[in-house]
Amino acid sequence: MSSSDLRLRPVRRSDEGVVRSAHRELEADSFDFAIGLRPDTSWSQYVDQLDLLRRARQLPAPWVPATFLLAVVGDDVVGRTSIRHELNEYLLAAGGHIGYAVLPRFRRRGFAIEILRQSLIVARSYDVGRVLVTCDEDNEASARVITRCGGVLENVVDDPEGGPRKRRYWIG
Repeated sequence: MSSSDLRLRPVRRSDEGVVRSAHRELEADSFDFAIGLRPDTSWSQYVDQLDLLRRARQLPAPWVPATFLLAVVGDDVVGRTSIRHELNEYLLAAGGHIGYAVLPRFRRRGFAIEILRQSLIVARSYDVGRVLVTCDEDNEASARVITRCGGVLENVVDDPEGGPRKRRYWIG
C-alpha cells in the first residue's frame, strides 16, 4: 500500500459503515471525520447533503460550497478531505480552504501529503487561487505536510470558536 496508489473519490451510498467507523475513530482526537454527521443522521440524507454542498452556489450560513472526498487506496479508506470553494469569516480566520485527515492506522506513510497534493488540484478546479490551509499550533506533523506542499506560514491565531490556536499557511 503506497501513497502513489491513493485517489480521492466522492462518498458513495455503500460507504456508510466505513465512514461512520472512521468518524467514531477520530472523535477520540476531537476531529470530525465526516463533517456534520451525527449518529441519528440518515445516511442517504447525508450523502445528498454532501452533493448539495458541492453543487450549490449559495448556502445558508455558516455553510459554503465544498467538496468532501474520501482518500482510498485499493478498497481501504485511509482518510478524507474537505475542500471549501470559498471562505467565510471563520474559515478565513481558522479553518482554511482544505481540511484533511488520515486515520491513525495509516499515518506516517505519506498519505497526508498525497491527500493535500490532490486536494490542491481539486481546489484549483473550483477557481480557488491562493489556498489557505490551517492546522493546530501543536500539530507538527500537519505543519510539515503543509510546508512540503508549498505552504508558507502567515501567522498563528486564536481559534474564534475557542479551539486550539491555528497555524495559517498559504499555498500558491
